[in-house]
Order: sequence, then structure tokens, then C-alpha cells
Amino acid sequence: MLDAPEVEELTPPVRTLMGPGPSDVHPRVLRAMGTPLVGHLDPTFIDLMDEVQELLRYAFQTENQWTIPISGTGSAAMEAAFANLVEPGDTVLVPTNGYFGYRMASMAERAGGSVVTVDAPWGKPLDPADVQDAFDTHQPDVFGFVHAETSTGVRQPNVSDLTAIAHAHDAFVIADTVTSLGGVELRVDAWDIDVAYSGGQKCLSCPPGASPLTLSDRAMDRVLSRENPVRSWYLDLSQLEGYWGDDRSYHHTAPITNVYALREALRLVAEEGIEARWERHRRVAQSLVDGLADIGLERYADEEYWLPSLNTVSVPDHVDDGQIIDRLLNEYDLEIAGGLGDLAGDVFRIGCMGHSARPANVQYLLAALDDTLEIETPKTQ
Repeated sequence: MLDAPEVEELTPPVRTLMGPGPSDVHPRVLRAMGTPLVGHLDPTFIDLMDEVQELLRYAFQTENQWTIPISGTGSAAMEAAFANLVEPGDTVLVPTNGYFGYRMASMAERAGGSVVTVDAPWGKPLDPADVQDAFDTHQPDVFGFVHAETSTGVRQPNVSDLTAIAHAHDAFVIADTVTSLGGVELRVDAWDIDVAYSGGQKCLSCPPGASPLTLSDRAMDRVLSRENPVRSWYLDLSQLEGYWGDDRSYHHTAPITNVYALREALRLVAEEGIEARWERHRRVAQSLVDGLADIGLERYADEEYWLPSLNTVSVPDHVDDGQIIDRLLNEYDLEIAGGLGDLAGDVFRIGCMGHSARPANVQYLLAALDDTLEIETPKTQ
């Protein structure tokens, strides 16, 4: 018989989370997670599900009936979007201007799609003219784009221009809103987005585990009339519809505590007001950008498509980004991150999201970063 392992009581460090996610969880959300469980088919939980859906519609600015939290992290919501919308043989257009465009491509291929790309440099948004050319050339069935690219700190402007191009070609639009939902302007209905997915751990300041997804009636009709079954049983929306729709029939055991947390996080959004929340993120992030400039750090993304919730900052030539990140974590209990993919080693990624988007956090980060940069940190050759 194996001996029982000796594991001490959990005592994680208290960090200030200013990286690309997760963000600091609001105390009210933590309290909600400590409330008693009920069953996932309990009448009380059924009522709570209705409330979560209504609150999600407000955050997404949509009237879509099919607005639910997927049981899983943001990547699960992402995979649900592509697995359900893409059928074998479909042509899927994805962007190349950031890390998560490549993840879109991988998921579309696994769903049986034939992937084509619309190109843009890392750190730049998609140009509608290039999207138009890609549609004229490839005639895709599904078009995916990243509204807020976490790897580059770029916000895609002119979303309505992109969706208009896609719909003129009778294509469906999937938007990655993982780093924008609840933090920067997002209007699913007004911008004519067919499917949008997100995560709870960024601008909603909720632990990961229940991830927002919304589909228009047109998109859900496509899901329900597929010729081929969705390759994922767990993420098949035609099956999940039975649980989150009118029937409330068993599909899987929902992550009840995570749904509690998401509900409370979305209540905070509604109490603050979605437009006031967008403005708070912009205002606090602007103070961050101004303070970074004062200590000699330049914003990487241009003002025109700056993403307030995720700020990329150019790493000075003489600085080893890994040393700075490690010192901030070890000496200040402060988390930021380095670059991904093409920007690895070239940028810091500093989140200003949800409960972390507070003036006190910004001042603490600026002081700690200024102190750390004063120490000689030559780049490793």
C-alpha cells in the first residue's frame, strides 16, 4: 500500500496580477465561490443560469438567445466556436497578425476546415482591403479575427467593415474577444458578429473555468443543420442547447462554483455600467502608458489601435526582459509577462484588466518597474 503523501495547507503568495491574464479577482467574486454548492439541475441553479445568460447578453451587447458560458477556459469557448461552425471541407480565413490567429488555424484544421490566411504584420491590425482581397480570392465559408490580440496589444478597429465584407460573401464571422469583453468597446449586434467567445479571467476578473460564448440565430441554425456531427461531444452546441436551452436536460455536470463566480463578476459589470467600465479601462491604462513613458518605456502598438486592457511595451536594447520579469515577481510579488511568438524578447505585456485596472495597481507597477530597471540588466548574448 502506498503511504499517504504529506501536503501542507495551501498558502499561495499574494500577487498583484498585471500580466496578460489572469487578473486580480474581485473580493465579491471570491466570496461567491465560497457559497454552498447546489446540484447542476437544482431549480435554484436553473434560475441562476437564466441570470448568467441575461448578464452575458449585456456584457456582449447582444440579444442573442444562444449566449452561454462554456464549461472550460477561454480556449474551450474558442474551440467550441470553430468546432461547431466549421464542417469538413469548409474554407476558413484566419489572420496572421498574432499568436491567437495561429491557434484559430489549428482549431479550424482539426475541425476539418481548409485554412487560408489574411496577412498583416505582428503589431498591426487587419486592413479591410486585404480582407476583401482574401475573400475575393478564396471565397471562405468562415472568417475568424481577433478583436483584442493578447500577444501584440493591438485592438482591431473597423470591425463592422470586416463583418460587412464577410456577409457580402455569405460567410460566418467568429470574433475572439478574450481580452476585450468587459474591458474595451464591444458591440456584438451592432457590429454584426455571428459568433464571439471570451474568457472570464481577463477583463471580467473571474477565475477561469466558465467561458462566455454567444451565437446569432443564423449561426445557431447552421450548427443545428450540420451535415456532419461536431467532432467534439463535450463542446457540441446541439447537445449543450438541451442544457442551456428551454429543456434544461442533463448534458454534463456544470462547474457550479465557476458559474457562481461568473455571475458575480457579471453583476459587477452591470452595476458599473458597460460604457463606464470601458472608459475606466481606457483612463487607467492611459495613466499606465503615460507613466511608462516617464521612465523611458515606449508603447509598442500605435495609438490608433492601442488595446487598453493589454499594453505591449518595447523592451529597451540594454535590458534582459526575463530578468526584469523575474525580479518583479520574486521581489515585488508583481506579475507581468514577456512577448509571445514573433515578439518574444521584444516586448513586455502589461495587463490593465478588470479589478486590476486600478490607479493603485498602476502606481505600484510603475514604482517597482522603475526601481528594477535601474539595476544593470544587459541582455543575454
